[in-house]
Amino acid sequence: MKKIILISMLATAVFTANAQDTKPYEEKMSQIEAQFKKLEADYQAFGKKDPSTLTEAEKAKISEIIAKADSLGSAQKNAVLEIAKKFKDTKFPAKYIAQVMYDVEYDELKDLCDPKTGYYNEPEMAKPKQLFESYKLRQPGSMYKDLTMEDLNGKQVKLSQWVGKGKYVLVDFWASWCGPCRKEMPNVVEAYKRFKDKGLEIIGVSFDSKKLQWSAAVEKLGMIWPQMSDLKGWESAAAAVYGIRSIPSNILIDPQGKIVAMDLRENKLQEVLAEKLK
Repeated sequence: MKKIILISMLATAVFTANAQDTKPYEEKMSQIEAQFKKLEADYQAFGKKDPSTLTEAEKAKISEIIAKADSLGSAQKNAVLEIAKKFKDTKFPAKYIAQVMYDVEYDELKDLCDPKTGYYNEPEMAKPKQLFESYKLRQPGSMYKDLTMEDLNGKQVKLSQWVGKGKYVLVDFWASWCGPCRKEMPNVVEAYKRFKDKGLEIIGVSFDSKKLQWSAAVEKLGMIWPQMSDLKGWESAAAAVYGIRSIPSNILIDPQGKIVAMDLRENKLQEVLAEKLK
């Protein structure tokens, strides 16, 4: 009996210690959330204005807000990864992982969704686990799967017309209505200019549902590479075949048809292409 009581007391002591250990992290995450809300409020104040009427000072302020949000996002991600590592045998990390699930790399999400963790079966893990299952459909090391859609001229085309033909192929999942896609597109355009003569092809797979908006965006954004779409929005075949749950997204396929990278954006896109296409 004494042994049972002692074990019970030790378990309570460990639980209390863990609870105390988590407090600084809870405070840090609350501070990050509060800062995000402040930045969002500041940004929305400008969002009510016509972009064409913004002064240079206002444009600079918007750029400053976006830069702060990016930095804060990195801090949030790093904090969650630290929490998940330090408290992996407890339920504590579960409530934070969904906050950064779209910001982590494939291998990081794989670690976060490890069934051996103490938080794996918590209700808050449902969405991260669903996302990880979708990532498996396009994970690096797997072979590409073909898609058949129509191009801007209404002609039926397939990914296999470009993949496996001796070039690296970046399959870019996007849509004209997607703000982050349009923001990222100049970076994709720059990548195409830099690497098209070194063995890169880009295929745009649009999640649009209206052809006019799709074609207008292609022209305005300077996307001079091949395009394809089944004009079904989120019901696009690409969503099921490659597990696309958010855009922008992409996969980089090597000359043999193997996926070698996924979700390359900003500087990472340029860096990986420079490495592959020396």
